[in-house]
Amino acid sequence: MPMDEQTARRLHQDSLVIDSHNDSIVALIRRGMSIDGAQRADFHQRDGAVAYLRQYQSPDDGVQLDLPKAREGGLDAAFFAVDCTRPWGNHLLYCMDALGHFLQEVEEHSGDIAIARCAADIERALAEGQLAAVLAVENSDALEKSPHVLPLLYQLGVRAMTLTHSTRSWAGDGCEVEGGSGLTGFGRQLLEQMNELGVVVDVSHLNEPGFWDVVQAAQAPFMATHSCCRALCDHPRNLRDEQLRALAEKGGVVAITFVPDFIDAHDPTFDGLLDHIEHAVAVAGIDHVGLGSDFDGGGLLLEDATYLPDIAVGLANRGYAEADVRKILGANQLRFLQQVIG
Repeated sequence: MPMDEQTARRLHQDSLVIDSHNDSIVALIRRGMSIDGAQRADFHQRDGAVAYLRQYQSPDDGVQLDLPKAREGGLDAAFFAVDCTRPWGNHLLYCMDALGHFLQEVEEHSGDIAIARCAADIERALAEGQLAAVLAVENSDALEKSPHVLPLLYQLGVRAMTLTHSTRSWAGDGCEVEGGSGLTGFGRQLLEQMNELGVVVDVSHLNEPGFWDVVQAAQAPFMATHSCCRALCDHPRNLRDEQLRALAEKGGVVAITFVPDFIDAHDPTFDGLLDHIEHAVAVAGIDHVGLGSDFDGGGLLLEDATYLPDIAVGLANRGYAEADVRKILGANQLRFLQQVIG
């Protein structure tokens, strides 16, 4: 018998909840806001961030994920990504500026948020009532093709990197490149370096040849931090069943995202999101599925982070056991991070 809604919401609050991808760093800069939701009177807008986010939300909108919304939504840890696809200077400068902005935010709100450099830091932050932030870089073009930058970003706390965005990059071709090839020589060297350092390899946005190159060459489990299932929605950003199985066999996790176009091109619904979670569980297994909202970057199916408990309710209504709901909400990602970042 499915658990009732009150029990499911209590289960969500009692569970470790991890979001494997959001673009809220860029959104905070874009809107001149502090992570506590307050407007900054001395904000100076960066045009690069404005152009990117305007396609998703009104300039007058707030962010989908900030500290109050994370707290209300029972979110315990999140991958905060710097999207380095449309920089206002060069990719590295853009990346460093955004990371510097966010690290300043963390310092100013250190009682409420902490950088997680290892899995134990997530558990420590949970015990102390803080939101754990895993720093991530979206698109390895941020490295400006240098082998020396990633170790420096690692020292700053970066623990995840999306190899490409959807277009062509120095590491390989993204999912929207027609007739694209796999990883470049630089991409293969980067993959090896990430495995050696203990940086999460993120294959979301990577094309299929590149994905199979990662499967063949990776020495550690890898993740798709914000993707859905291609069997249910034929979008190039989604993973085919054979990709889901291969990712699981390597010990990885697919984090189902809230981007409407990846759920259903014509009629994206909340039930459709649950369908993608269920399909991923059926193909990859219950130990290899999580959540990657893409809040503030297109993950608009849920209004904001305060609606995260609805997922536990939806899964409970479909008959999922408490232990399996906990795995999807965050236990799978924690196990993965223990293996990859220590």
